[in-house]
Amino acid sequence: MLLSTRPFFCQQIKELNNFSCEKSPVRFLVNLEKKNNIARTRFRQINIKTNAANINNDHIAISKKLEVPQGIESGKGIGILKFFEGKNIFVTGGTGLLGKVLVEKILRSTPIGKIYILVKADDQEAAVDRITKELINSELFRCLKEKHGKYYQAYIKETLIPIVGNICEPNLGMDSDSAHAIMEDVNVIIESAAITTLNERYDVMLGANVNSPQELMRFAKTCKNLELFVHISTAYVNGEREGIILEKPLIMGENRRKDDTCNTSRFPRLNITNEINLSASRKQKASSNYDLTRDMKMLGMERANFYGWYNTYHLTKAMAEMVINETRGDIPVVIVRPTVIESCYKEPIPGWIQGNRMFDPVIVSYGRGQLPAFLGKPDTPMDVIPLDIVVNGTIAAIAKHGYIQKPELNVYHMSSSVTNPLRYSEFFEYLYEYFSSEPLVESESLIRVNYYDDIEKIKYFDNFNDVSTYTREEISRRAGRGNVVGTEKAKKQCRAKIMYAEHLCKMYEFLGHFKARFHAGNTEKLLYEMSKEEVDNFNIDVTEIEWRKYFQEVHIPGLRKHVLNDRSVYV
Repeated sequence: MLLSTRPFFCQQIKELNNFSCEKSPVRFLVNLEKKNNIARTRFRQINIKTNAANINNDHIAISKKLEVPQGIESGKGIGILKFFEGKNIFVTGGTGLLGKVLVEKILRSTPIGKIYILVKADDQEAAVDRITKELINSELFRCLKEKHGKYYQAYIKETLIPIVGNICEPNLGMDSDSAHAIMEDVNVIIESAAITTLNERYDVMLGANVNSPQELMRFAKTCKNLELFVHISTAYVNGEREGIILEKPLIMGENRRKDDTCNTSRFPRLNITNEINLSASRKQKASSNYDLTRDMKMLGMERANFYGWYNTYHLTKAMAEMVINETRGDIPVVIVRPTVIESCYKEPIPGWIQGNRMFDPVIVSYGRGQLPAFLGKPDTPMDVIPLDIVVNGTIAAIAKHGYIQKPELNVYHMSSSVTNPLRYSEFFEYLYEYFSSEPLVESESLIRVNYYDDIEKIKYFDNFNDVSTYTREEISRRAGRGNVVGTEKAKKQCRAKIMYAEHLCKMYEFLGHFKARFHAGNTEKLLYEMSKEEVDNFNIDVTEIEWRKYFQEVHIPGLRKHVLNDRSVYV
């Protein structure tokens, strides 16, 4: 490894460390007056065209008209604060990435009654300890703590109620007293719990991502004052379908193969019961735990690919939507479909993220000089959405449909590829610029993680064989340039880096060649309906994001701080 030849400065990390809730350190935030007028100026005309470029192999632009909602005044207001006043909410997945930020935002920005949060724990004391550590005393809740000052603990004790349970158990693992209290009290149920690993075991994902939503919907029907059921899904439930994807519910049993857009009889319909039985049957045939894990992962990917989804996660989330729609009866339902969620854009802490997920393994590997190539087209738009925008959109949709209370299912895409597209060529250029000036270093020794002098620009390939060949040659060449490949240990490390880079390329291949764009007309309508105050407090406009500044000044510094624990970098 080479010592850094110059002092290491990272102003963005320094700013994040000194972050104050009263004044955001993000230099590029749009001024308030401009932000207040966003919704007004963008919906002056009756028809608004939203364009998604590079939609097919010939990179032909496609347009989709968004009709301004009839009978709704621009800026009249949804009534978010009024709806949430005194409301009681039951949340599953409240200790997860999105769930944490959603709970914090509701507590900080609305006059909520109570939030019951399902917590996987052995007993009530363990549940309290867990939310205290992961939520109440966490950095994420700093702004909420500053808001309430010395009354913070009393407010939390009265408002945030942990419920011992498990989404994978009957009746969600709750005891009868807890279940009865929620049945009597709750007005809104938010289901945010899920296993999000793309290729987890099929049987495990069927239990957590399909059976659990069905169990929660069954429980919802016993709640006396329920006004709305909210399910957090993913935009990629749309599978292999190409073009502009509208915000429509999935139909029970349909496949999502790109060669079967009319759902003809060429391919069998997706039967969820049969899939559960198939999984159970295969489990009985496994000869050991190792075989079971391997076979269940392979089975999930095989079934997903057969029916037109890219991986087991997308398939099981699609099943969940189908089950919810099929069993909801007259319960009003909102399904929120985010694309690739990344760190908070503005609040409560710019750059806050939990775990090395989404595109972050790509970012980190590239920054370490261990990802020389990418399997995809440089002109393909990627679809990234900041975490706080998803949370704000969810809150706004809850208020809107909580008021209406029609027994219908509404879908919201939280996406950027139509209204503010970011191409891979731009994404990797921003990474190149950032890591060229702010290389990854070991926090204590200031030794660079990458073992060569300069970050190099990414290369793009259309097929796995070519990207694999180039990756092997390039990583070996870079390691050789650092004169570290002579030992057996170094060779082993080099092989491991090659295998991981190939794994990343394969895992993100479907996104590198993705030919669908997610139309967010319903989300745009929410913005249209918001009052000036609501736009200020629950901003959902992705068109104001400057992607270069988001990645270079917010996301990557946040990733380094919150995931890579880069807190002790000398500045």
